Amino acid sequence: MPTAIDQVHAELVDLLTGSTLAHVTVITPRGALATHIMWVDYDDGRVLTSSRVGSAKGKALRADPRISVSVVDRANPWRWLSISGRVVEIRPDTDLKFIDELSRRYTGRDYMMRTMDREIFVIEPERIRSATGRG
Repeated sequence: MPTAIDQVHAELVDLLTGSTLAHVTVITPRGALATHIMWVDYDDGRVLTSSRVGSAKGKALRADPRISVSVVDRANPWRWLSISGRVVEIRPDTDLKFIDELSRRYTGRDYMMRTMDREIFVIEPERIRSATGRG
């Protein structure tokens, strides 16, 4: 469990639990940075995201669990979060329950690509930078 210093400020949690797209950066097995636009969630001090089983993201995170996630408020670009951390758990998305929850939040309907198994990446923050906007 992250310490209090590693927690996302309460007035910014909506950036991770709403429909703001995140930029998620991993380190590829060749050592290059790769950034992906992804859906995210936040639960119990950890960021959650998902990908299909066998994806390049999953392979990269198994080789090197370091990851960064950034989100910017569409209505106020001076309100943002940047989280660096590690994937501390990779678990199956049983019955696509997690991706369905995200899909309903981001698109208003269940996830459409139902033929692929998915997995959930649980990210423990190690460093959080943020701004709450300009007044």
